[in-house]
Amino acid sequence: MWTSSRGTSCPSGIPMMWLFITTTCFLCGTLSVSGLINLEPEVNPEVWMSISEIITYNGYPSEEHEVTSEDGYILSVNRIPHGRRNAHLKDPRPVVYLQHALFADNAYWLENYSNGSLGFLLADAGYDVWMGNSRGNTWSRRHKTLSPADEAFWAFSFDEMAKYDLPGIINFIVNKTGQEKLYFIGHSLGTTIGFVAFSTLPEVARRIKMNFALSPVVSFKYPTGIFTNFFLLPSSSIKKFFGTKGFFLEDKKRRDFAIRLCSSKILRLLCSEFMFLWAGADWKNINMLYRSSEFRAYDWGDETQNMQHYNQTRPPRYDLRAMNVPTAVWVGGHDVLVTLRDVARVLPQIRNLQYFQLLPKWNHFDFIWGLDAPVVYRKIIDLMKENP
Repeated sequence: MWTSSRGTSCPSGIPMMWLFITTTCFLCGTLSVSGLINLEPEVNPEVWMSISEIITYNGYPSEEHEVTSEDGYILSVNRIPHGRRNAHLKDPRPVVYLQHALFADNAYWLENYSNGSLGFLLADAGYDVWMGNSRGNTWSRRHKTLSPADEAFWAFSFDEMAKYDLPGIINFIVNKTGQEKLYFIGHSLGTTIGFVAFSTLPEVARRIKMNFALSPVVSFKYPTGIFTNFFLLPSSSIKKFFGTKGFFLEDKKRRDFAIRLCSSKILRLLCSEFMFLWAGADWKNINMLYRSSEFRAYDWGDETQNMQHYNQTRPPRYDLRAMNVPTAVWVGGHDVLVTLRDVARVLPQIRNLQYFQLLPKWNHFDFIWGLDAPVVYRKIIDLMKENP
């Protein structure tokens, strides 16, 4: 055991964990954002492609939009208006919005093999596909008055993403398409953003036809992965190590280096291992709120700051039972981040649970990069057709 400067006792495995974290800080923003394990041999590491370029490279039409949140963040949003072979279909097409996870961007939904990426499959199925970038990620690092060099720029959490980013993007989509309702698909932290918004903002919940939650993060009491011990540290220690601005951010120089590193036959296995330590292992399927048992708003680390944000010393509790949006949930049995014990605590709180599936051999990232991820994607499309 060891004791932090705040006197908090932490698991003895955490000092060794710093070695892993220090090593992966250089790569993690790239590994988690760009799906390096999914790289094919012919990928050119010198190519730095925007999301729009990824879309058009795969033969799909692409649009890029900017949405300014109520609190001034300028968010990049990408759109695939139709598939490669269904441009003849009449508009308006049903709209679906995809929300990525932590340390990620919306390329997330385009990085599996060409016929196995959710964004492209939805477009081919006749849907109008929109994909947002949360504040602070590679493509949404601008503000009306603040610079990313300012500490105030990074003073946000999933609460602001749910309160400002998601409503702003959804309103933009509604105004742009004329569609009053849309489907929502989230993975990991993306599900958290949806759950917060749909349980606290009735005007947003009314816009959602159905909510699809992949590895939902609501309760975070029983994670079992090595890296998840990091979240047990006091917030003061985390801030001391990483600073008070963004971390695990994608950077071109780091990305190019990491692509070369993880594309080599020898080191590809090592990169895979880092992902498994974070998310859980499933060797046959891989395709080359922390610190709380309750669903609460972000804890700013001391009572004074919590009072400033919430007018109370503890973060307010979100009541998931207040959400009445039809919801479908998928979880992986080998997920060491979102464990079955946590999921079991959450499911009874979802009042309008329309569908649930446990995939015993899946880990946290199989929903994005798994070879058989389209099995879930096809079910999502089926459920959309059943709930027009």
